[in-house]
Amino acid sequence: MNAPVKIKGVSGFVHGESALTAKGIVKRFKTGRTFVEVLKGVDFDAKHGDVTMVMGPSGSGKSTLVAALSGLLRPDEGKVAALEAADLWKLSPGKIDKFRLDHCGFIFQGFNLFPALTAKQQVMTALKYQGVGPGESARRAQAALEEVGLGPRVNQRPSELSGGEKQRVAIARAMAKNPNLIFADEPTSALDGKSGQIVIGLLRAAATERGAAVICVTHDPRLEAYADRVIHIEDGRILDDVRRTPDANPAPLSH
Repeated sequence: MNAPVKIKGVSGFVHGESALTAKGIVKRFKTGRTFVEVLKGVDFDAKHGDVTMVMGPSGSGKSTLVAALSGLLRPDEGKVAALEAADLWKLSPGKIDKFRLDHCGFIFQGFNLFPALTAKQQVMTALKYQGVGPGESARRAQAALEEVGLGPRVNQRPSELSGGEKQRVAIARAMAKNPNLIFADEPTSALDGKSGQIVIGLLRAAATERGAAVICVTHDPRLEAYADRVIHIEDGRILDDVRRTPDANPAPLSH
């Protein structure tokens, strides 16, 4: 038998290689005089080139898990190894911030855009913080926005864009950095079916074409069609973890 071909993404990482591994993640929040354990010893991993869907009802711990995996929320127990960081949470706060800046793309349900900035300026701002010069920032921002189908809308501000277009600006902002890890928290829940289809298709392409490890939190079962792996979490524990083959022609999303 021939050895499997190793596909290398834009990031330089090989498809199928481990991008992130977490062991024994515990997170508690204080409520009055008691503590509520939101994550109860969760183990998790994600691979380059994969879309991993983390699914579960509201309050199941899925968004808390992604925050702990991405360096946004320190767990009370457990270890996160991500890319070259053997233990993310043992780094200084400044180095964790730099890790997120250099390696992570974030896409949120609420878009998180600056009201006063144009679509192109939104993307350029993220690159500026990475130390990219103005000329290169402008070129990469334009290319990223064209890639998500917003070439004619680069000079529009958020108030002039639809919900789907705002989410595509957020994706362009994330992709322009060529991130190795992409975290998407309910990226389609505020969108109509057509816009949601475009957004999830772009995330699928980020994994397949760029080799990013895409971790997507959702409660929408229709998105399973785009996933390489589906993890169900409930009451702070993983109930099941299933690898699958993404559908070649997924059914249209509709509300």
